[in-house]
Amino acid sequence: MKTILACLLVLAVSLPLSNASCFIQPLNSENSDIAGCLDSEKKLHKFGSQWRTDDCFDCSCFKDRIDCCSAFVTPVDYDKEKCISIFNKETCTYKTVEKDDHSKECPVRGWVG
Repeated sequence: MKTILACLLVLAVSLPLSNASCFIQPLNSENSDIAGCLDSEKKLHKFGSQWRTDDCFDCSCFKDRIDCCSAFVTPVDYDKEKCISIFNKETCTYKTVEKDDHSKECPVRGWVG
């Protein structure tokens, strides 16, 4: 009983620390003759393959699911009154700059992702 409680405590503490920018998409197991995973754009990926989406998610194809996680981190702790964050889809990165002068970067104290 103590072991179960200890496991539940560890799980409860670790869940808020987990990466919330991942998701799993189960595959339809009814169609067993498919040779891979269909992504959201209906592109077929072979089992065991990996790819990056246009929205900067790194995905992996398994026989029962597609796993995807963000390929970027998001700035969360910066001066939001003075600065803005700008996402670059080409590099899958954020740049945090002053609102009035985009050539001046702002310090970021915390990232999520």
